[in-house]
Amino acid sequence: MIPRYSRPAMTAIWAPSTRYQIWLEIETLAAEAQARMGVIPQAAARAVRARGAFDVDRIDAIERETRHDVIAFLTNVAENVGPEARFLHQGMTSSDVLDTCLAVQLTRAADILLEDVEALRAALKRRAFEFKDTPCIGRSHGIHAEPTTFGLKLAGYYAEWTRNRDRLLAARREIATCAISGAVGTFAEVDPQVEAEVAAALGLTPEPVSTQVIPRDRHAAFFATLAVLASSMERLATEIRHLQRSEVREAEEYFAPGQKGSSAMPHKRNPILTENLTGLARVVRAAVVPAMENVALWHERDISHSSVERMIAPDATITLDFALDRLAGVVERLLVYPEAMQANLDRLGGLVYSQRVLLALTQAGMSREDAYRLVQGNAMAAWAEGGSFLDRLVADPDVTRHMDPDTLAALFDPAYHTRHVDTIFARVFEAP
Repeated sequence: MIPRYSRPAMTAIWAPSTRYQIWLEIETLAAEAQARMGVIPQAAARAVRARGAFDVDRIDAIERETRHDVIAFLTNVAENVGPEARFLHQGMTSSDVLDTCLAVQLTRAADILLEDVEALRAALKRRAFEFKDTPCIGRSHGIHAEPTTFGLKLAGYYAEWTRNRDRLLAARREIATCAISGAVGTFAEVDPQVEAEVAAALGLTPEPVSTQVIPRDRHAAFFATLAVLASSMERLATEIRHLQRSEVREAEEYFAPGQKGSSAMPHKRNPILTENLTGLARVVRAAVVPAMENVALWHERDISHSSVERMIAPDATITLDFALDRLAGVVERLLVYPEAMQANLDRLGGLVYSQRVLLALTQAGMSREDAYRLVQGNAMAAWAEGGSFLDRLVADPDVTRHMDPDTLAALFDPAYHTRHVDTIFARVFEAP
């Protein structure tokens, strides 16, 4: 990923030096397990632990000749370890190192993403309670529907990100898988106990049946989970973008002193951060189809998945890490305008209470069909000509025949629509 959309901790996971350090630890742990079992000399395992080292540039130079990254790595490590290095990689295959390393990297990446999700949830929770009782209009199809509160909107996003946290935890568990099973996964030249000990040391779980690679359905599920998080991120970003439109202006991204919105128009305050997040979400989701196509490898293995994962693993995790951090900042500093929310709520002259009137007329004895026709007729007139919906209803004798003006006026109360907000908040924020 380009530095513009990268943060140091996540980027470090995918650095060549980190990758080779994990490879060295896998090889060292395997050698130590085999030494305990008497497969290789104890002195050899001690030498690997003491003198095992690598140089990234030297590995690159060797690989230019061998055209094999793991052999290049082992050759460079042997140059530092000495004669005892002949006992390295006993009974192992390259995928044992590569796949187990990728599992370590993805679990570390997931841990950072989980921290990001927690920061976003904390921001959403704080702002949800801040605006729990702030009325605003709810919209369906982009059109005014019925009253809600801005805090309730944010509570819905908090609940979604709680689900995303659980999805990411499950994906982390599934990807935290180790394979030290040798060629075609039969353990012919390496004892299963070696795999068990390496897995325990790295915080992984042994793959029950590895062919020569860890099955790629695990990786597909991991990247699919990242894509779900990206889509949730885009949903919240899109909501903010809509609320910032000039015609709405209910909320907007923080606009810093000295910030410029346009090179041509000095008045502009554009939702650049949430637009950016919408774009970054597309980058993360782009990893899903290649990850799915990686599942169908030939027989016990091929390497068609390898080039894909070298690209999508860092790109997707680095992008999502940056984006989640940005989204948490947007929520934390979001500028909210309750007065504009109230003005928009009142903009249609009370049309948003049409359902209450409809139901009240049916309860007063009118058929639903007649009540709907009557309410809609007055609503459409108010929609087209403006004015007060309530005044039109009060002036309609077919309405007042069933309901007096005071009863009608009582139906135009936004508090009626928000009376269960506390119940919903309890479900969201007090759930185990």
